[in-house]
Amino acid sequence: MRSLTTSFLLLAGFLAAGALAPAQNTKPASPTNGSSSVSATKEEVNELRSEVAAQRRTIEELKALVEKLARETSRAVDGSAQIPGITPVADTSGNDTLGVNGTAINIKTVGAPSASSPRLMNTVLVQPVPAPEAVVVDQPQPAAAPKKDTPLTAGWNGEHFFIQSPDGQFSISPYGYVNTDYRAYKGDGAPADTFLLRQARFGFQGSYGSHFDFALLTDAATTSGSPVRDVYLNVRWKPELQFQVGQFKAPFAQETGIGDTSLDFVERGFQSMLYPSAASAYRSPGAALHGDISGGILQYWVGAFNGKGYALANTTNEPEIIGRLRFYPWRKSNSAWFKQLAFGGSIDHARSRGLSGDQSFSGALPNGAYTFFPQFAINGPIERYNGEFTYIKSRFALRGEYDQLNQFRQNVGSEQAGGLGFLSLPGITAKAWDLSTTYLLTGEKRPENGTPRVKRPLFGPDTPGGQGRGLGAWELAFRFTGIQAKEPSANFLNYYAPGYVPPFDDHTFEYTVGLNWYPNYWVKYVVNVGIDQLKDPSVTGAEPQNYYVVLQRLQFRF
Repeated sequence: MRSLTTSFLLLAGFLAAGALAPAQNTKPASPTNGSSSVSATKEEVNELRSEVAAQRRTIEELKALVEKLARETSRAVDGSAQIPGITPVADTSGNDTLGVNGTAINIKTVGAPSASSPRLMNTVLVQPVPAPEAVVVDQPQPAAAPKKDTPLTAGWNGEHFFIQSPDGQFSISPYGYVNTDYRAYKGDGAPADTFLLRQARFGFQGSYGSHFDFALLTDAATTSGSPVRDVYLNVRWKPELQFQVGQFKAPFAQETGIGDTSLDFVERGFQSMLYPSAASAYRSPGAALHGDISGGILQYWVGAFNGKGYALANTTNEPEIIGRLRFYPWRKSNSAWFKQLAFGGSIDHARSRGLSGDQSFSGALPNGAYTFFPQFAINGPIERYNGEFTYIKSRFALRGEYDQLNQFRQNVGSEQAGGLGFLSLPGITAKAWDLSTTYLLTGEKRPENGTPRVKRPLFGPDTPGGQGRGLGAWELAFRFTGIQAKEPSANFLNYYAPGYVPPFDDHTFEYTVGLNWYPNYWVKYVVNVGIDQLKDPSVTGAEPQNYYVVLQRLQFRF
């Protein structure tokens, strides 16, 4: 590049010198007074100055073209450049010839020239500008900034607090509820009035991936047995096919499917006394297949459970088998009258073991007013049957349920008072029913299993879709429930072990009027006034009479 620049400068100098020589010798010298000096005229001097200026302009143009040639040459990818104003001219001498404004200039080709574009050396000292590709390759790359982890998402989803991973694949929500009661009784032999912490349950629920749900729920208010209520994993292949394993409510009858925070009354109806694992909050270790078919028109449950609740180990090699079906025939229809009509049924089969001390169902009423039926030793099969229906129309709801329990007493005679050998005794049959209705006075819609969306809460957070402040939601409730249990008599007049088993055929009814007040979506106050009618008492010292029970409950959940 330096030699090319030098060549152009020398060329420019020669051209200027050549132009000056003719200009000085254009006029012949005329001797004056015998002297050899020559004096130029004014016109010759002006002409000479013009020619010198023209030569200077030519030199500046050449320098500019050379600099442009240097820049274009350095930027060309293949080492060639085509510069406007410079035209290659063919030359047989092996050198490349460029035409500059009509003037031919010979330039020596460096390296192996191509047929169409020569590689040139700059005639001026120019630092070449690297191509963009060279900048990227040659310069050291800056160290990559450390990737910041996307923070977890946390907030409130309208029901619970939640924590969720950035990709949404894992979420967990703490939840819980507290039920504080005040109970007042009136009747001969009735319990004393008392405050009661009925439940104080706390836990977590959540999901990970698109197919797994889990829950853990404990009860801090329990006084016996394990404090763990729910701990399970639910696997959802699809809505129609799900598998749940762990400890959870046995899927028998519709009221077990209603959570404690969604009950219409303080306590469940008498039919709940006949449910599986009633002594352990209807929960038992086990596994179940379940699903919603055709968008929930048909729901099913089939499961195998411990049969003794969560407090005791199973005493037989036969698990408790439970099946349940529930239909919503008009769920997808446009009928406002029958869209939320549902009906179904459940069956249950289990086995008891007399040698392990298994007893018949407990006859203590859910509200604790009295025990209407004693417990007996049982041995052999246990059978349960259930029929149910639910009808909801806007703010009105009607529910009904019928349950039957058969408990056999095979080879339990030796456990009777006085001893009857291993004779089989008549089995115990119990039947219970429940019919209840609710009506929301403030216009909210009654959900099947949940809390009404309070339109105008009195205080606290607003319900999604709320309409400002007010007096909360108010609901009236009425229920008729009853239960009957029977153990037939038996007279054994054999020679070695004569004996007699007295009969028990008792029943009791309850009528309850309730008022439910929801100051907001997460707080509920319930007042129940009930009349319990003991018809045929089977407990020593009890007489047929009416018991009056007033239950009050303040519930808050999160």
